[in-house]
Order: sequence, then structure tokens, then C-alpha cells
Amino acid sequence: MFFIPALNLRKFKILEAIITDYIETAEPVGSRTIAKKCGLGISSATIRNEMSDLEDLGLIGQLHTSSGRVPSEKGYRFYVDSMMQSRSLTAEEALSLQRMLIENIYQAEYMMQETAKALARLSGYPSIVSEPFLKKTAIKHIQLVPLDEKSLLLVLVTDTKTVKNQVINLPSAPGYETLTQLSAHLNRCLAGLSIREINRELIDKMLKDFGAHAHVLMPILGIIADMIQSEDDVRVFTSGVKNILAFPEFADKNKAKAIFQALEDRESLFAILGQPFEASGIQVTIGEENNLELLKACSLVKASYSIDNQSNGCIAIIGPMRMDYVQAVSVLSGILQNIQYVIEALERGAR
Repeated sequence: MFFIPALNLRKFKILEAIITDYIETAEPVGSRTIAKKCGLGISSATIRNEMSDLEDLGLIGQLHTSSGRVPSEKGYRFYVDSMMQSRSLTAEEALSLQRMLIENIYQAEYMMQETAKALARLSGYPSIVSEPFLKKTAIKHIQLVPLDEKSLLLVLVTDTKTVKNQVINLPSAPGYETLTQLSAHLNRCLAGLSIREINRELIDKMLKDFGAHAHVLMPILGIIADMIQSEDDVRVFTSGVKNILAFPEFADKNKAKAIFQALEDRESLFAILGQPFEASGIQVTIGEENNLELLKACSLVKASYSIDNQSNGCIAIIGPMRMDYVQAVSVLSGILQNIQYVIEALERGAR
């Protein structure tokens, strides 16, 4: 974290004016603009002296010698930490969000898609929303069904009521009665367990119990592992990706392309989100504070959310460093509050 000496009121007002004007216009800010906006009753020359002091502190800089000032990363950080004040969502915005969440609270995938759309629409920036990170899926029931002499069908039912099936090809498939017995044994050993709980000791015991049919067990366990892994995978939704084109910082096609590609790639999205399930409150990372190279020219505003005691996800907004932080933080905060409002309303109704 940067160390910023205490600023007197005049420097504080001038810095605030530079940052807010630059966020709005993307144009360097000169002393005449500050004189008109601040109402400090001081001359342009005095303002230029104060701006020079702010530049010495590393809070602002110049793109060119003759140009006005622009905020630095350090300046943006000081603004986010010490200057900006978030606003509340309008009654109309809050009601729209509450209605959307209530209508879709039992349809997690659709709710996350709609939340991403609402976040992009209200903030004006690309949004990323991960669905809730659920507890590890457990096996509820396994059934082996014969197909022919060299194949069988594995049917897996999980504790999330998902049904998955997979054809297994073997040199020689057991018959119906044997598969019924093997199914019963699989259920006795595995029902109620997640993949992490199926250890080497248990597998060795099952191989011994399967006896002459041990060759059937390993492909079954491998496929069960793949099925449950796909069930445990957290999906991520994006919206408003093209919003990035509205900002002159991304007029360079290569910069815009890099952001587009990142927002379309699953691994990149998880890298952007970082460790959302351990996060607390709204976090703002600016420029070089971001670990990913492609975010060095961006700011990221993100937060974790919870829809029960065990299901957590992440919501994030990505934009240029010249982001409207007040709008971004306010919208994100409003969405988090409304998610909590809906959950509490549902819990009251259930009691």
C-alpha cells in the first residue's frame, strides 16, 4: 500500500477535481478547468503550484510537458481509499434487481446470467459472475446396465439430483446378474462419498472384493471421477464485453483483443477472479496491483457473495484505470445487498 502524506483541504479538492474530471472526459485537466470547478477563490498560478506539489507526491502526472495533469495509479488508489463516496441504487434499480433475483433464485445458472447482464447494464463495464461454489458433489446411487458382450452403461445419480450416464467398453462385459451384484457393492462402498473421500485403501479393498471382475472397477472409478468433476466445476458468466470499446484506452485493437480473449477463456476468467471464495467485502485493484499482465492497464472491482452458508461465488467488474469507481462500487454493493435481501426474504418465508 502506498504511503500518502496528509493533504491540506486545497490540495485535496484539486486532486479530487482532477480525478473526477479525467474519469468523465478522458482529457488532461488544466488549471483553468480546476479554477472553474473547485470554487476555491485562488488564481490559476496558485493552482499550478499545488498541482506541482501533487505531482511531486506521485498522485498526478503529465502525458506531455505542455498538457494538463492526469491521475497516476497512486492517485487513483488514494481516491478509492480516501475520497470517493458510494451512492445507493435508485428505487427503480433496486426493485428491478430484487424482482430478477426472486424470479430466478432457484435457477442458479439463469440467475447468474441475469446478474451479469444487470451488472454490465448498470455499471457500463464488462462484468464477470461465477455461479455459487457448492459443497463437493457426493455419489447417491450407481447402476451398471448391460448393453452387449463388450459394453455396459454406467448410470450415476448425485446428491444434487443430477443423473449422468456413460458407456464403458470392455474386452468382456459381465452379464446382468453379475452387474446387479457389482452395482450393489459399488453403492455399499461409495454412496454418500465425494471423489476426495475415495482413497487408495478403499480402492484396494474394492479391487479385492470384485475378485475376477476387478478389471471392470478401474474404468468405472475413472469415469465416476470425471462425471463428478464436471458436476463440481464452477461456471462463469460474462456480459457487456463490448462495453470495453467505449473507452479510448482500448482504441488499440491489440489491447481490446487481449481483453476480449481473456473474457472468453475459462482459465483466464478464474485467474482474473483470483480467490473469490476467500474474499471479504468489495476489493479494488488498480493497474500494477493486478497480477495478470493483461490487467496492468485495467482496474478490477470484485466481491464474493453467498446464497447460503456453503455456497459462495464472485462478482466482478473490469474496466480502464479511468473507471468510474463510484458507479462501479455502488452497483456492486447494491447487487450484493439485494442478493442478501432476497435470501433473507426466502428464509423468513420458509419459517
